Amino acid sequence: MIETDKLSLFFSNEFPFNKEGLEDFVNTFVIKSYKKGEIILKNGNTENELRFLDKGIVREYYATSDKEKNINFYTDTGFITDFSSFTHSTPTKKFQECLTDVDLRVLSKEKFLTFSSQYKCGKLFIETIFQGIVVNKEAEEFNHFVNTAEELYLDIMKTKPDWLLKIPQYHIASYLGITPETLSRIRKRI
Repeated sequence: MIETDKLSLFFSNEFPFNKEGLEDFVNTFVIKSYKKGEIILKNGNTENELRFLDKGIVREYYATSDKEKNINFYTDTGFITDFSSFTHSTPTKKFQECLTDVDLRVLSKEKFLTFSSQYKCGKLFIETIFQGIVVNKEAEEFNHFVNTAEELYLDIMKTKPDWLLKIPQYHIASYLGITPETLSRIRKRI
């Protein structure tokens, strides 16, 4: 059974909902479970639901016919929605794949819009989420630009050690933009 507390706690810490609004909002989410290997977001589709990760690991990546590039891993509870696609009703360029069995809390865009107009909090929710995404994305891009793969790996060790325990090394190598063999050499030096 999934604990409602994780979603409630997220909102009570991050957003100024009143208690009634928070309870109503949390109770409108539907529980969905996915198996390891399932794709939950595909390039070209328009994001039409809010997805909150309760349990499991999801990788986010770009892909062409001949290569993939990991851009994020979700290992903690939180939203994994492509908010740009969700907000602007445009096709996403991302893929999301379950690296383990995954439990999500899901809310359709239609229900979100109904709720947000009823409680007048949807705009604040989207703006706050976007601000966080933009700040994180900018820091991430800057780190990838100025740091070597070894420095990026050291940063992961410091800031996201759970990635190194939970995510296969070949996915970490893709995230760093190097081969698994190069990652192995880095790990031996450290």
